[in-house]
Amino acid sequence: MPSTAEPAATAESATEAESRGGFRVRLDNFEGPFDLLLSLIAKHKMDVTEVALATVTDEFMAHIRAMGPDWDLDATTEFLVVAATLLDLKAARLLPAAEVEDQEDLALLEARDLLFARLLQYRAYKRAAALFGERWAAELLRRPRTVGLEPRHAELLPEVVITIGPQRLAELAAKAMEPKPKPVVYVDHIHTPPVSVREQAELVVGLLTELGEASFRQLVEDAPDSLVVVARFLALLELYRERVLAFEQPEALGELRVRWVAEEGRGVIEVTDEFDRPAGEGPGAASGGNGSGEGSGEVEEGERR
Repeated sequence: MPSTAEPAATAESATEAESRGGFRVRLDNFEGPFDLLLSLIAKHKMDVTEVALATVTDEFMAHIRAMGPDWDLDATTEFLVVAATLLDLKAARLLPAAEVEDQEDLALLEARDLLFARLLQYRAYKRAAALFGERWAAELLRRPRTVGLEPRHAELLPEVVITIGPQRLAELAAKAMEPKPKPVVYVDHIHTPPVSVREQAELVVGLLTELGEASFRQLVEDAPDSLVVVARFLALLELYRERVLAFEQPEALGELRVRWVAEEGRGVIEVTDEFDRPAGEGPGAASGGNGSGEGSGEVEEGERR
């Protein structure tokens, strides 16, 4: 099959190959540079089955021998890769197209496109290598600057412009050098605030003096939480120790009744605050350490009882 490439392109490629000393092919249906032959096969302008690869291989061997000891190893390797690809492609093209009887034949048919893709990939890498070579040659002409700056250029420093005064600068320096506060972990949200037994006793005394008698349920019905209930129960025990109230429970585990029994004309009822004191402080500490302070004698007497 004669070549269908354009004459101008063929002549230009041939001239370029000759100027580079490239490998030329002389066949019955083609004569010209080997790269042009590959280009025609890649563009489907020449059928690979009509290319005598044995003749091409012989001519390449003769071309290598003519180069003598200066033959190019890279060019030889490239030719071997391309020749092997063309050989595989030609073998795949020569398979009968209408006889696909098993998976092996189908795989061979599909290999045609794979081999053609390998050929295109080779061409792409070759062009990229040529581009890198041109860039390498161009960059070799450049030389970096190895001398330092000239004195007149090295002394060109920008003027320092300070936009703040000495007072503001001193404030910033003091702020930067002052010690940072130590981190504090607040636990106020963890611990529930304490409930005073003395305050709850005052509330109980007020209710009982008004009602005379009430159930424990009535005394704690307005308590917002269990801590207040416990504090009022402790207050009842302290008032019972002061003999100002009495407990009644008609049935076992029944309703607890509280009755006010304080004598008329009795003074202010005070309840010890020992439940509200920090740990380590005894009853004597609240009265100055001698146990004879005013307002606490009745509490201590009750404690001794």
